[in-house]
Amino acid sequence: MSVNLQKGQKVDLTKGNAALRRVMVGLGWAESEKAQQKGQKEEYDLDAMVFLLDANGTIASKGDVVFFNNLTHSSGCVKHQGDDLVGGSGGDDEQVMIDLSRLPQHYDRLVVIVSIYKASEKGQHFGVISRAHIRLIDADTNKELCIFNLSENYSGATAMIFGELYRRQGEWKFGAVGQPLQQWSVAQLTEQYGLSRSVWS
Repeated sequence: MSVNLQKGQKVDLTKGNAALRRVMVGLGWAESEKAQQKGQKEEYDLDAMVFLLDANGTIASKGDVVFFNNLTHSSGCVKHQGDDLVGGSGGDDEQVMIDLSRLPQHYDRLVVIVSIYKASEKGQHFGVISRAHIRLIDADTNKELCIFNLSENYSGATAMIFGELYRRQGEWKFGAVGQPLQQWSVAQLTEQYGLSRSVWS
């Protein structure tokens, strides 16, 4: 049975489910009904990305950032299924496959972030995004493990930490975060995790 998470809640994914090997992270969003009623349909290009962090909570290299320009991590354990330029499908707009069983041990945490591409240039923000969610699926059984629907007003935010997968005493857990951010570019976002902007120039 899937767990419906609230902001700040955590769920143990592998305790009592030792057979769990691979998870699919699904992310979805849509323009709010209020924005649609204005009759000025805008396309929001939201990008899902996964940061692989070491024990210090930092990104060691830009290869540890999986996003539309780096769809597969060098370990082969994290694979982005492709960039959806429009979104709003009502289901998962972007998906990331993660093989927990083969992920190198020095990665302790995987941060899942969604940003609005060129948000500052377009004057776009999460205040006009609704029905945003992140959900985890057992990729081998297709069973939904948990889902977190973001329901707060995130006006002004141009990116969002949706959730985190992290390893604790040999078990994998997931935390529903829902933290708004004021940056949108990969260079700006990764700088918060210790990776210099200069590596992207």
